[in-house]
Amino acid sequence: MNPLIIALYLVAMVAVGLWASRRARSAEDYRVAGRRLGPGFYTGTMAAVVLGGASTVGGVGLGFRYGLSGMWLVVAIAVGLATLSLFFAARIQSLKVFTVSQMLHLRYGEGGGTKASSFVMLAYTVMLSVTSTSAYAAIFSVLFPIDRTWAILLGGLVVVGYSVLGGMWSITLTDMMQFVFMTIGIFLVLLPFSLSAAGGWSGLTGRLDDTFFTWNGMGTQAIITMFVVYGFGMLIGQDIWQRVFTARSPRVARWGGLTAAVYVGLYGIAGAVIGMTAAVLVPDLASPDDAFATMAQQYVPAGLGGVVLAAGVAAMMSTASGALIASATVARVDVAPTLKALTGRPAATAAEGTTEALRGDRLYMLVFGILITTISVFVADTVTALTIAYDLLVGGLLVAILGGLVWRRGTGLGAAASMLVGSVVVLASMVVFGVLANAPIYLGLLSSAVVYVVVSLLSRPTHHGVLQRWNARLAGTRPAVPETTEARP
Repeated sequence: MNPLIIALYLVAMVAVGLWASRRARSAEDYRVAGRRLGPGFYTGTMAAVVLGGASTVGGVGLGFRYGLSGMWLVVAIAVGLATLSLFFAARIQSLKVFTVSQMLHLRYGEGGGTKASSFVMLAYTVMLSVTSTSAYAAIFSVLFPIDRTWAILLGGLVVVGYSVLGGMWSITLTDMMQFVFMTIGIFLVLLPFSLSAAGGWSGLTGRLDDTFFTWNGMGTQAIITMFVVYGFGMLIGQDIWQRVFTARSPRVARWGGLTAAVYVGLYGIAGAVIGMTAAVLVPDLASPDDAFATMAQQYVPAGLGGVVLAAGVAAMMSTASGALIASATVARVDVAPTLKALTGRPAATAAEGTTEALRGDRLYMLVFGILITTISVFVADTVTALTIAYDLLVGGLLVAILGGLVWRRGTGLGAAASMLVGSVVVLASMVVFGVLANAPIYLGLLSSAVVYVVVSLLSRPTHHGVLQRWNARLAGTRPAVPETTEARP
């Protein structure tokens, strides 16, 4: 029964993508759903994209290992999303750009480190998509009589298929379907059935050690690092910003995002409690990450268990497709023109509203979908690569991006210097302390912030014309950024 439900779910994903493809008539439709999402769609799709395999399978696993403290991974994501929504989302939505690098170019002009930032962002989005692809393949290989390679190819075919068909419109509509499955599967099925099997909350308190009910069971340092990496990552990731760009108004971006953040926080608490029930019922699991699938298959009725497993697949697919379209957009809008300019080739692209531009976007999505699926097949352990990408993203880019949004005196030279120094310090610290150590991201952030402030104060202020265009865009008095190589303001 469970494999049949998952199979029907996958077919439905492709069908929704095919139907949504009719709404993608321009590059803006394809990349950011025409910037027309209202509160309901925006809240659902934002929650779906930030809740991936790490939040679902990993969150339950952390609850299995640490108890209530296992919620902090997902709560850190929720706090980051709430901060983005309350303080930055309205401004970001008003810019009418497609990428983070375009924002940097608009804010700082030619000296804002735009080109370098796009390469770091591309590495981050590719590795995020690869990690999500590998995660849902683990569930497929258990449900269906296929090995890991065929499981990845099956999931990749579905995700790439519906993403290529309609771009952000397809991803938005499938995300809403995934959001429904996640809500039903986690909150209405797995949580109550798991608690009932474990004897309710009293059953947990009577059979688990007291450390399972403390807020810092996993260690204060580990919790702080989660907030630094995942909380700050929410503020500047292309996959997250691209969803902000889909909001139809600054108000939707702010309050829809805040609502999604509340949902994400509750999701994290539910996952931790489910993990605690697994620690009571199946304490001898080989791996904490097996807790999610084990509870769904052994303690939930067969048909409903399929819904729960579909919820897990939904969380992974929504993140994978969000990272895929982010990768394709950054590559097409930022990276490809930069590479063409370096080789002396003309970087002109088709006008945004043309069929040629839409065809080009679909081609980039297809190419990157194939690339990401291929990498997933051959790279079984992506933790190291994803850690490097996250540390470079936060340690190298965070200060320049947020500084540009909140500090008028920040300059392009300061931004470029902070990105360079922060990235170099992150990489050097990884050599000294190890890739998975906490030190690289802290040292990268600190050095990046110091350099940004010092160089900005010592360099000439940003040209008045650049700031004037930036302020005009924030006020909504300029048209959207045209389809150009460097998104000139």
